[in-house]
Amino acid sequence: MENLPNGLRRLNLLQPEAAEGEFLKCCGSKKWAQQMGRHLPFRGERDFLETAEQIWWSLAPEDWLEAFRSHPKIGEQRAGTQASAESLSWSRKEQKGVANASPETIELLRELNRRYEEKFGFIYIVCATGKSSEELLRILQERLTNEPETELHIAAEEQALITQLRLQKLLTNFEQA
Repeated sequence: MENLPNGLRRLNLLQPEAAEGEFLKCCGSKKWAQQMGRHLPFRGERDFLETAEQIWWSLAPEDWLEAFRSHPKIGEQRAGTQASAESLSWSRKEQKGVANASPETIELLRELNRRYEEKFGFIYIVCATGKSSEELLRILQERLTNEPETELHIAAEEQALITQLRLQKLLTNFEQA
């Protein structure tokens, strides 16, 4: 473990309960965060990211839904449940493609977000990093045609991508601490 990156070394030194709080910034599923805390210490970054992925896919759909609720809707600032300031800051940066959207695009996103939530029972989850408002709108329109079971799995895949990106941000934060 001597050759670990500094950020991972520091993360590995946390008590499981403290680590859970850090992991919740990356994924809003309490069960996922608890299981990540139980896997400390990680042998390397690959072990860290692969463990996160394995735990995610071992969870039940209700745990996925809990994670989804920790995100603000695309184009909005507040999450459905309590989220850390850091998590909300990451969401704003991830959704920066929406920041310069026209009022018409924002309104259409709101309307389609509402329809999506009515149809599927959870918010539209998409890894928004690097995507324009038009791309996010197109993806939302396409996904509205999915069957609920298909869409739940797609949303879980998107959450897994978001979590991987945020875990890397978490390591960077620990590196700089």
